[in-house]
Amino acid sequence: MVSYMSLLSYGIGGIVVAGMALLVAFQEKLVYVPVLPGLTKSYPITPGRLRLLFEDVWLTSSDGVRLHSWLIKFSPDCTGPTILFFQENAGNIAHRLEMVRIMLQKLHCNVFMLSYRGYGASDGYPSQQGITRDAQAALDHLSQRTDIDTSQIIVFGRSLGGAVGAVVTRNNPDKVAALILENTFTSILDMAGVLLPFLKWFIGGSTSKGPKILNFVVRSPWSTIDVVGQIKQPILFLSGLRDEMVPPFHMEMLYAKAAAHNKKCIFVDFPTGMHMDTWLAGGDRYWKTVGTFLQQNVLEKGDESHHNKNDSESSDCAR
Repeated sequence: MVSYMSLLSYGIGGIVVAGMALLVAFQEKLVYVPVLPGLTKSYPITPGRLRLLFEDVWLTSSDGVRLHSWLIKFSPDCTGPTILFFQENAGNIAHRLEMVRIMLQKLHCNVFMLSYRGYGASDGYPSQQGITRDAQAALDHLSQRTDIDTSQIIVFGRSLGGAVGAVVTRNNPDKVAALILENTFTSILDMAGVLLPFLKWFIGGSTSKGPKILNFVVRSPWSTIDVVGQIKQPILFLSGLRDEMVPPFHMEMLYAKAAAHNKKCIFVDFPTGMHMDTWLAGGDRYWKTVGTFLQQNVLEKGDESHHNKNDSESSDCAR
């Protein structure tokens, strides 16, 4: 007769095997969702549809993947600041255009929107290593432009985009002036137990108490908690307290880790903000928070004569 302990062992073993098979086979589809259900991969609208001044920019990542992006300008002569925006994991950059339209109005800035590989009009297939290369290609392109102030490049990442933005900001202290993180997770390892609760005993990061025996099969761990503590630039943390996807305590943990090493960190929460609409739910307070952060940590940090030169050339830009 098979003992109870033997049955229990077989059951646990079956869960581990099933969990491993699920992660190995489908993890990219869980992390990266370039096409929303019922929609196509193509852009439903372009910035021109919203009467925004934009340029189609084609990039090539360091491994040869062709990438599409938009540089949207506040005005023809606006040199900065310029926000390098990294989106969430689902849909494409066109689905963020309404938010970007408001961003331009409120902050008087330029916005560069990158389509990760496999998203929108970009070639390839998404992966952590690949998207990290894509983000670097976007930043390198901006840093080489002559029509923007390259000392005023700010990285803004929401959710998955926050993980992407944290890496590129850490890796480029001389190119990125500041970082904004919104509703970002501590790591995909921690999120595994949120998305698939039965896995929380076998996979996890900083918030997990389980044995973590399946961590090694995760190809896109995106461990933001291990990155933020290495960032030297100013960081603004924007947290929606009604986030239904990423538990808000993830943002609190990221802030605590960063603030322990960086005194230029600011945490602001929005009581009614959900995962995708914190910018909308936060109203004027949201945009005033971002605007003040940029003013104090980017616009006022440049050389006075350099700013005077920019002001005379583009008086309608933020300053």
